Amino acid sequence: MTQTIVSRFEQMVREHPDRVAVSAPDALLTYAQLSVRANQLAHHLREDGVRAGDVVGLDADRSADSLVMLLAVLKAGAAYLALDPQQPPERRVLMLRESAARVILTRRGKPAGLPASCRVVDLDAEQREIAGRPATVPEVALEPGSLAYVAYTSGSTGRPKGVCVPHRAVLRLVVDEDFVLVRPDDVFLQFAPVAFDASTLEIWGPLLNGASLAVPPAGDLSLGELTEFLRARRVTVMWLTAGLFHRLVDQGIADLPDLRCLIAGGDALSAPHVDQVLRSLPDTAVINGYGPTENTTFTCCHRFTVPLDGAPVPIGTAIHGTQVYVLDERLRPVPHGTAGELYASGAGLAHGYLGAPALTAERFVANPFGAPGERMYRTGDLVRQLPDGTLEFLGRGDDQVKIRGFRIETGEIVAALTALDEVAQAEVVAHRLRSGERQLAAYVVGAPGTEVSSLHLRERLSERLPGYAVPALVRVVDALPLTPSGKVDRAALQLADSQERPELNADYREPGTPLERAVVSLWTDRMETLGIGADDDFFELGGHSLLAVTLIGAIKKEYGIEISPLDFYLDASPAGVARTLEKAGLRL
Repeated sequence: MTQTIVSRFEQMVREHPDRVAVSAPDALLTYAQLSVRANQLAHHLREDGVRAGDVVGLDADRSADSLVMLLAVLKAGAAYLALDPQQPPERRVLMLRESAARVILTRRGKPAGLPASCRVVDLDAEQREIAGRPATVPEVALEPGSLAYVAYTSGSTGRPKGVCVPHRAVLRLVVDEDFVLVRPDDVFLQFAPVAFDASTLEIWGPLLNGASLAVPPAGDLSLGELTEFLRARRVTVMWLTAGLFHRLVDQGIADLPDLRCLIAGGDALSAPHVDQVLRSLPDTAVINGYGPTENTTFTCCHRFTVPLDGAPVPIGTAIHGTQVYVLDERLRPVPHGTAGELYASGAGLAHGYLGAPALTAERFVANPFGAPGERMYRTGDLVRQLPDGTLEFLGRGDDQVKIRGFRIETGEIVAALTALDEVAQAEVVAHRLRSGERQLAAYVVGAPGTEVSSLHLRERLSERLPGYAVPALVRVVDALPLTPSGKVDRAALQLADSQERPELNADYREPGTPLERAVVSLWTDRMETLGIGADDDFFELGGHSLLAVTLIGAIKKEYGIEISPLDFYLDASPAGVARTLEKAGLRL
């Protein structure tokens, strides 16, 4: 493959200059308009000293502007590092410093704690100057192997790992691919945060094939709002995390007549939910997408053609441009039907981890089945080959877990906990809830002579870790259980009771009104936590945005009233939700 993201995009600009490329709350841009705006910003970055191989930070919510920024960085010859606005400042600063980012693009002003070497380019403040730059594509030498972006994932050592993805890996994912076959008349949903590698498919899938992106407003959407957006924008292709997929199906997914392809992944899919979509949307292709960031979003895909009816949920076969191997610990192929570790090779491989040659050498190993010099990535995932040749995901071979589609090394959370003076020991496991979701739980032994607050520990972790990596449950225990060999008994911790009400800022108050009792009942069932009080804070209980969407959907299903995520967050307690419902006219 000789093209780059930039050359392929410019080919689409020549072929479809007047076709809508992006439809977002802040702008509607044709391919020609998007190209011109990106060109001007790219020239502006070049004037600021950005050169080939540099890394540029992006601090933006999903919007048309964020897409202009991405293209501009690439057209300037650099690579982008997308920063999640929800990440703690300490983590963002670590990424910017480690990547040696020269510039950070934003519309928010100067972020806190920015490294001195990193200049802020504020699109609002410098709008006039940017608009005066040339509208032509900058003359920059780019190769398929040039770095396109850096995506950070959780690290077992306590530090996140920067995965370095080249242009060719993105093209292998979205050009001439064989799992969706993007058409110019497609409308893609762009819903994932740009810092999440699913956005690679959502953004470059349409833009490198002449299709259109439909970008919802920034912030959380209720399931009703998301469904209405899909209908209003006539979305034809969308990707959802497994958790959101399950919740959307539970709400009812039949009324999406334009949806021709629904891709879900990031965690194991529920067979009953897959079967329900196949029955509800018989004309929609349903695809399970599997893959680590190190092999650029997808490694394997499986298109469901008939209901599973209780059969295993396959992750499918290798996509175009990828080869996979199921191997034992000595890198020998295992017999069909036998569990082995999955390795991946091909054009989707990342260069490796930023500034971590030893870790890169450990995970990206020589491919004994390929040409000299070829590498393969050790995923750490256990799979087996089914009789029809597809692969079934069996779990991890280490302590890594997936939470709401995000890959998390529990060792990173343990390292963050044991770095605190009041913590002597810690272990983190993932409990499997009745809903099928996983929930992180931390078990902590306090340092001698200290008084440890689980609530305080969660607050400290939220300053260091992204929200999805902060355990929903922190338990302070006298000692961690041990196996006969003296190791921490993680299996015992995974079986430990996780339903007890955690330590909270609010004292327990029994729900006093029928509406408060009704809301507490819904929360108890969905959050799988006992003893919830009327004034208990949703987030202190371990709540997150996806769970909030579930609760909002449950309220709508039960009472016919849909409250907005904003109203939910403004007073996120059962009493607060009850007050919101009362204002909406509900009486029990």
